[in-house]
Amino acid sequence: MSFFAGCDFFMVLFILLIPAVLLGLSEKKLKWYRWLLSLFFIWEVYGSTKIQLLYLIGYVIFAAYLVKIYLYLRKKYGRNKYIYGHAVFLSLLPLLVYKIGGLRGYSVFGFLGISYICFKIIQVVIECYDGVINEIDEFQFIEFLIFFPCLSSGPIDRSRRFAEDDNKIWSRQEYIELLWTGLYKIILGIFYKVACSGFFYYLLQTYFAGKHRPIYLVGYAYIYGLYLFFDFAGYSLMAIGTSYLLGIRTPENFRKPFLSVDIQEFWDRWHITLSHWFRDFLFSRFMIQSIRKKRFKTRLNAACAGFLVNMLVMGLWHGVTPSYILYGLYHGVLLAITEWYKKKSSFYKKYRQKRWYRFLSWLITLQLVIFGF
Repeated sequence: MSFFAGCDFFMVLFILLIPAVLLGLSEKKLKWYRWLLSLFFIWEVYGSTKIQLLYLIGYVIFAAYLVKIYLYLRKKYGRNKYIYGHAVFLSLLPLLVYKIGGLRGYSVFGFLGISYICFKIIQVVIECYDGVINEIDEFQFIEFLIFFPCLSSGPIDRSRRFAEDDNKIWSRQEYIELLWTGLYKIILGIFYKVACSGFFYYLLQTYFAGKHRPIYLVGYAYIYGLYLFFDFAGYSLMAIGTSYLLGIRTPENFRKPFLSVDIQEFWDRWHITLSHWFRDFLFSRFMIQSIRKKRFKTRLNAACAGFLVNMLVMGLWHGVTPSYILYGLYHGVLLAITEWYKKKSSFYKKYRQKRWYRFLSWLITLQLVIFGF
């Protein structure tokens, strides 16, 4: 069984969501039923490869103790950067071991969803360091990490936002709104992933795969971009919709990205939870440190460097291979150029609201995005 794939998964999912709907309509707490469903689906998905299941359990338990110990040390020693750096490194270590192991041809500490769990753990450690999080409920923290709709491919929720919904008992009217919104997202997600993604995948394999004339390469690029969008956006919609039925308002992950008028807007619409995570926990902190330590002559130079660093790390996160590294650098360069252009160009400032300019900007952005794919 795989998450949001195959008739067996959906048949079991829809049956097991019925008690959740009844609990929600009865204004009962959904927390314990969410726990049971997460444990059940983790067993079904990971149980066939016991080593993945053991890695997942080990990482989650390790993370719970790591965050608890770090929070204790944070209260005792304050904002100690040495302790903080080690806590972040230890949070990241299993993912690094997995990625480096993959380069050498073997898989160590690899399990489906390790990257997304890693981001959630690092977010909590960073916010403990910032003083935003002062207490940790270990039971709720583990639930946040293993919440099954978002376990394998996101979207990446934030712990404090998750906790608000986790502790809430929805009124009947509130839950009815969640129910209809969730059902709509699940149905739309199935349509995206099965019908749209399947159609474009068929076109790729039937008419474009293995053909290298320019017209076929261009066609492949566009159809691959559409396939990629409908596949991932469909998965995200199903995960979000299922979360809604379980009383958790998981944030949106895509917002019509191919309508973006520049590359910065694209990354505010594409894989939103990932790009916003990097914005908040890497780019912003790079900027703050750069300005504080006067690494660059101007804030614009710092921002351009920040975009390069941010997207390079994002590329490495996707995979430690030349294609992903180049993809990250490519988008880092595009973001830096866009930032410089917006700040320095009088042409942009004069015409940016004009309809013809927005159309031309959209058209160029679309080509750059597709070329990147």
